[in-house]
Amino acid sequence: MRPIPPIQCLVTFELLARLRSASRTADELCVTVSAVSHRIRQLEAHLGFKLFARGDFTLTADGTAYLANVREGLAAFGRMPPRDGAQAATRLSVAVTPTFARVYLMPRLETFRNAYPEVELTFQVSIPLLDVTAEEADLEVRFGPGHYADRESRVVTHDRVTPACSPSYLKEFGPFEGFDTLAELQQARLIRSPLEPWSSWFAACGLALPEPYVGAQFNDLGLVYDAAASGFGVALVREEMGAAWFDSGRLVRLSPRSVPAPNANHICWKPGTLERWECAAFVDWMVG
Repeated sequence: MRPIPPIQCLVTFELLARLRSASRTADELCVTVSAVSHRIRQLEAHLGFKLFARGDFTLTADGTAYLANVREGLAAFGRMPPRDGAQAATRLSVAVTPTFARVYLMPRLETFRNAYPEVELTFQVSIPLLDVTAEEADLEVRFGPGHYADRESRVVTHDRVTPACSPSYLKEFGPFEGFDTLAELQQARLIRSPLEPWSSWFAACGLALPEPYVGAQFNDLGLVYDAAASGFGVALVREEMGAAWFDSGRLVRLSPRSVPAPNANHICWKPGTLERWECAAFVDWMVG
């Protein structure tokens, strides 16, 4: 006997067939339109035939026949008394870099959980630039220049960097007027990180300077921002990733300008992985 499709897919199909509107269906179910689309594709993949013929959600002949069965089944479920036990979860493992997970992923994760309650997520930490994970994961967030030979990928975030420091550091060692001259750079302690090279800022300022070789160094962006907020010196801070530090006043910008960051966060997978609906759903949710 073929396994019963996830109940969320059946409910979504029945409602979409009745309302003939993805947005209204999404509103009724309190999920995103993308979640509605994924559930229908998941159901069609499970059944092996198309349910809708056109973009106006006209049912195919197979879809019409199946809808009658679904409505009969849902009505029967409604008459059944509750019982212990639940449908086995669909498991998905994702390797993520620390600051990206804490700052970008976790605050948004509730929307994925609401859209796909049947997916059980497992997160593990990966090391930025080295792409090292504790164990194999279905999907990886890699931080780097992109174009990985062994993976397919999509960019999750584009960001720009700007120099910043703590208010106390600025008061003690400032003022700075744009932080774009050799004199101002030599006046400051530069916080170093292989994840955010100063060369991008030097080049934008027209300065042919090597990477600094002295000063505090950290291999996690969150630690870089915390160090700058603690008065260690001036750091290159990402405008989006460092928004919480800026908004709280722990960091202040030293220049009105920003420059493109050389590295980005990429969601990566081995070829063929997105044939699994839950992997495709997570990728679309992350970059959507």
